[in-house]
Amino acid sequence: MKTIQEVTIYDIARKLKVSPATVSRSLSNHPAVSKKTRKRIADAAKSMGYRSNLFASNLRKQRTNTLGVIVPKLNSNFVSSVLAGIEKVANQSGYNLIISQSQENEKKEIANAATMFNSRVDGLIVSLAFDTKDLSHFDPFFDKGIPVIFFDRVSYDKSSTNVVIDNFKAGYEATQHLIGQGCKRIAHITGNLSRNVYADRLKGYRLALTEHDLVFQKSQLIINNLDEQSAVEAANQILAMKKRPDGIFITNDSCAALCMQVFKEAGLYIPEDMAIVGFNNDLITRVVEPNLTTINYPGEEMGEIVAHHLVNHLEDIAPLAVTNTIILKSELIIRESSLHHKNASK
Repeated sequence: MKTIQEVTIYDIARKLKVSPATVSRSLSNHPAVSKKTRKRIADAAKSMGYRSNLFASNLRKQRTNTLGVIVPKLNSNFVSSVLAGIEKVANQSGYNLIISQSQENEKKEIANAATMFNSRVDGLIVSLAFDTKDLSHFDPFFDKGIPVIFFDRVSYDKSSTNVVIDNFKAGYEATQHLIGQGCKRIAHITGNLSRNVYADRLKGYRLALTEHDLVFQKSQLIINNLDEQSAVEAANQILAMKKRPDGIFITNDSCAALCMQVFKEAGLYIPEDMAIVGFNNDLITRVVEPNLTTINYPGEEMGEIVAHHLVNHLEDIAPLAVTNTIILKSELIIRESSLHHKNASK
């Protein structure tokens, strides 16, 4: 197959019998080139299939106008909503995105970070993988003065900006609601406790139990990957308990919906036999029957805020604070899955 050569400014210059400098200035809309000449050169460039080499141009400016984004997984409603918010702001500000997923794996996250660094991104946005412990793979960014913002799953070990919700408060409110519905044995299904989001939700859950003189039982704490297989296994584990819980706080809506399905197939009624609260306010919460009580997690707003702070820093509008945590509001949305009492107020 014959290779098609890229058209250069020199090709345009030869065709029009002008200097390459004139072509270059014209394509940059330099006022020193007349409108008539600029149009003539623009028409020729278009007809010849010329493409501007933005990469080379940006390298000369020491900027690529590109932001890197590393997320745990792309097949997540929450992540999708965050990315929508990031992309909205990035596009409005003239930045492109390079998006990669760690697939919940530290080694993959390390490789992603190296790719972003070698791609010369102007800034990096990260939500950490399940098993990430050592954050030294981000040191090249800090050493070069490349700004890094963490969101959702963050680390307070680095001098960086973090954007989160108050996961402690959210966990407390979810558990408090179940207690208010008369639940006495409340199980908690959550993810890797090395991540701030799950550790903080657990702390909120435990405080709510303590304040109502309910004993925290390790047997009612299930820690897993919150995926489909883990959800089914957790549901069956709960069904096998001698003293079955009458309420469950699950830190992921998809996992909660799958657990509900297993319970219903086993002959349980929700919420009569088991009240359930999820987390994120994904679409599935309005589809599953009964509709799922959940914590509304403002993903798109989080994405917009993350991107705004990063872009404002890059444009010297508002520099990032060295250690700054931005906390967004979440909200408990009460639906039928948790209402033990039919006349309970929503």
